Amino acid sequence: MTLHELRDRLSEVDREILEAVARRQSIVVEVSAEKHRRGQPTRDFEREKQVLQAASAISERLDLPPGLARDLMRLLIRSSLTEQERDRVAAHGMGTGKRALVIGGAGRMGRWFVDYLDAQGFGVEVLDPAGPVAGFPYLSGLPQEDLDHDLVVIAAPLRETERILRALAERPPPGLVFDIGSVKGPLRSALAALSSAGGKVASIHPMFGPDTALLSGRHIIFVDVGDPQATEEARMLFEPTMAELVEMSFDRHDGMIAYVLGLSHALNIAFFTVLDRSGAGAAELTAISSTTFDAQISIASQLAGENPRLYFEIQSLNEAGGEVLDHLAAVASELRRVVRAGDEDGFVALMDRGRRYVDILRPADEATRA
Repeated sequence: MTLHELRDRLSEVDREILEAVARRQSIVVEVSAEKHRRGQPTRDFEREKQVLQAASAISERLDLPPGLARDLMRLLIRSSLTEQERDRVAAHGMGTGKRALVIGGAGRMGRWFVDYLDAQGFGVEVLDPAGPVAGFPYLSGLPQEDLDHDLVVIAAPLRETERILRALAERPPPGLVFDIGSVKGPLRSALAALSSAGGKVASIHPMFGPDTALLSGRHIIFVDVGDPQATEEARMLFEPTMAELVEMSFDRHDGMIAYVLGLSHALNIAFFTVLDRSGAGAAELTAISSTTFDAQISIASQLAGENPRLYFEIQSLNEAGGEVLDHLAAVASELRRVVRAGDEDGFVALMDRGRRYVDILRPADEATRA
């Protein structure tokens, strides 16, 4: 058989695989509807475990590589969950007959909220000086007349968010208003001003990026601004999802975010900055890269492509951030000292202590989580 004929056979098998996936997805829609009718949660960890175990058994019988079937089924499970979550969000219909305004809706996270609220049935409008979003009514700036939307989401840079909150405090809209800022301290007084003026105010922090399709395993933080009813209304927007909803205070939020975002961002900025200043060519490094280097480059390259001004805000506007950077600098100095001093025991102690901490942080096998 010729190479061309063999490739034709492969193409035919590929088509059959995709057709089988399409049939599976159509059944997923029926499963989602049945779960919703029975009031059952979207995720069923026991069922996922059974699917993966069955895949392993089948792959063994077919003499397939042991991880191939499990990896394939993980992808299908994740796709299934994404489809079911979308169906549940749409069926929830919390926004039916209501209007929402997304300020900053042309931005990446703003666009995520535009699509999410649209899926919930809201009549969504976009306010963004950067320009319109296709398919949605558009405002270039705050109108002179009072806003009468049922929901206002502020998805703007922190300093701009503060300005918008203060402008809304002069004419509080009747509906729920919440920001999605990554740091809350700089917004505290503006949020309080809007609340004191009679606004219904909440503050949330989605701990995921704009490319996130499935919220299972993702967190959404709700920061206490003294209006439990508004916070509950904001929480209800995400009830049909599988996101983990967490409540905390202003100070607790910013202190934790200094590590969760600030430290991880700083480490990756340091990583690619050191490489850039090293004089080593990127192509040369890639040619001899290791598994660890490749994994780190993957994370660092994603961060390098983000908005640097947003990342500067996360570093500079968080009062807890300076202490974290001081810790990072101190640890880097300590690592340099033990290496230069030939202090093997000191080096081992650093790794052992870190290993014990990381073992606590390490997430469960992705196969059982998504």
